[in-house]
Amino acid sequence: MLQAAEELAVEVGPASLSLDAVAARAGLSKGGLLYHFPTKARLLEALVEDFVCRFEEELATRLSSAGCGRDNTATAYLELFVEEHKVKRPPPAGLLAAMAENPDFLRPVRRHQRSLMDRVKACTSDPVDGLIAFLALQGIKSQELLSIQTLNPQEFDAVIERLRSILAR
Repeated sequence: MLQAAEELAVEVGPASLSLDAVAARAGLSKGGLLYHFPTKARLLEALVEDFVCRFEEELATRLSSAGCGRDNTATAYLELFVEEHKVKRPPPAGLLAAMAENPDFLRPVRRHQRSLMDRVKACTSDPVDGLIAFLALQGIKSQELLSIQTLNPQEFDAVIERLRSILAR
């Protein structure tokens, strides 16, 4: 159901997301969808929660295989970001849908971003370097989310290499 909602948000735009369309895409009756998500608002909240959980799972997987270095959270986040960028994973349209419906739905994302930023700062040799890396990646992500990318591939690679060198200090 959440995958169907995410796909539809990408295809038709977040503002045009409807419960009828999500139910049809998921192969359910509208009643079946409403059993799990009684309102569009609840569906959008679940999309946001799912986004945060999937990200944390991917980051945890990278951290568990990375070893015990001090800068692991920052480096794992950087490499996860690069991988997502390379496969051209579409931005999380569910976040845009939630934001369009009700900006309060993004509270869990704000809490998650604050927690991630604190973890990156705490595990970096220089917390300011960690903060700079985090904010640079968030800036690129924001441009992708809003479809206003300005970096060409060479500039992107140069920024990533500089961030890697900052985190390796």
